[in-house]
Amino acid sequence: MTTIADSLADTLARQIASGAYKAGDKLPSLRELAQLHGYAKNTVVAAFELLVSRGLVEPRRGSGYFVLAQSTPKPVEEDAGSLGRAMDIVWLMREQLKTQPDAVAVGDGFPPVEWLADVRLDKYHPKVVRTGLGALFRYGSRFGYAPLRDHLVRKLADFGIGAEPRQIVLTHGANEAMDIVIRYFVPPGGKVLVDDPGYYPLFGKLKLAGAQMLAVPRLADGPDLDVLERLLMAERPRLFFTQSLAHNPTGSDISPAKAFRVLQLAQKYDLLIVENDPLADFKPTALPRLSALDQLERTIYIGSFSKSFSAALRVGFVACGADLASDLADLKALIHVSSSEYSERTVDVILSEGHYQRHLNRLQNRLGEATRKALQLFDSVDAEVFARTPQSLYVWAALPGVADSLVLAKELLPRKIVMAPGRIFSTDSTQVSRWSRFNVGAMADPRFAKALRTALRRRPSG
Repeated sequence: MTTIADSLADTLARQIASGAYKAGDKLPSLRELAQLHGYAKNTVVAAFELLVSRGLVEPRRGSGYFVLAQSTPKPVEEDAGSLGRAMDIVWLMREQLKTQPDAVAVGDGFPPVEWLADVRLDKYHPKVVRTGLGALFRYGSRFGYAPLRDHLVRKLADFGIGAEPRQIVLTHGANEAMDIVIRYFVPPGGKVLVDDPGYYPLFGKLKLAGAQMLAVPRLADGPDLDVLERLLMAERPRLFFTQSLAHNPTGSDISPAKAFRVLQLAQKYDLLIVENDPLADFKPTALPRLSALDQLERTIYIGSFSKSFSAALRVGFVACGADLASDLADLKALIHVSSSEYSERTVDVILSEGHYQRHLNRLQNRLGEATRKALQLFDSVDAEVFARTPQSLYVWAALPGVADSLVLAKELLPRKIVMAPGRIFSTDSTQVSRWSRFNVGAMADPRFAKALRTALRRRPSG
């Protein structure tokens, strides 16, 4: 039976193996780890003793525990099971999904709960039941709840994307949508283009599938076109996973000119573009989307309600050509039988009420104000900001005097400031990065500005 101490030791060992802690680094103190995880100090001591027995760390009297140099690093076993290829991403997801009520999660991927609280999910249950109680005890359609797909046709039209209900497949959030696209298109060893930095859960899914990721550098106005074309010419990949707007983690938006050029390259090199747009409700509808310019000819559009309604609902969708949508619906049925019709009915009820548009207006206003204040804070400490957009849940920034953002993240963790260092979002998570992703909503907590200024003052000038 695995004990809590075993699990903690395994977590720390993975951090050491991935380079999060290097030879000579001091591990967090007993008190820090006990407070962070809610463990008894004896449990943390037992975990440290396990690491000592494995030859990973050594105790130094009065100073703590330090990482030892590993003379013969253990090679990754490629045939140890497909999950092994993605374990570094799995660990990162575990860390990002932890909830610490008293922490300031400036690295969080979601808007503040108070921004979504006016979507009173509890009041919708009676209305959902009235939409068809009998159907709620059976599996739904392989495409998903038909009235919601009708709503999505109108929602996509607001973005300039023409689609019919038969072109839309509802899923368990955007992540399942990406998963079924990968399962359908990407064989083991298949070459796939991705944004770098980019959405790290996608990297984990591609590793799990045994795909070969080809990194396309993300610039402030979209993908690096020179690198993109070189990779298309040399490698002939089939898919490019990208985010045109509110890019995660950089917060950048693609420019119209670059969007047109990306689609020209897709046509020239027979490329299929998978456009993930999870923050669509936070951005003006008129901004350029690849799927709107292309009308789902060489694009697959993925959307979600997790960021604007509730992640607990787990409702997302894929919009694409009708024949492909039918195939993806069949694949979804094989994997999950159906998505949650109860959740889909709930979203449909929300969309049917006039409150929905007022909620989106409040979201966008809150985001605009939070973005303005976040940029002011970064300017006051002379941070380098990657892209400046009027409304962006994420700001990608490099702080002065910080060569490795992971070092700063460790430094701020005992102060209950949880950051998202840049290496998390790289196709190679061992690469040192001075960048971090910041959530503008979480940055409003005054504890963050205070802790940040204190940490930067302690760094040598120049």
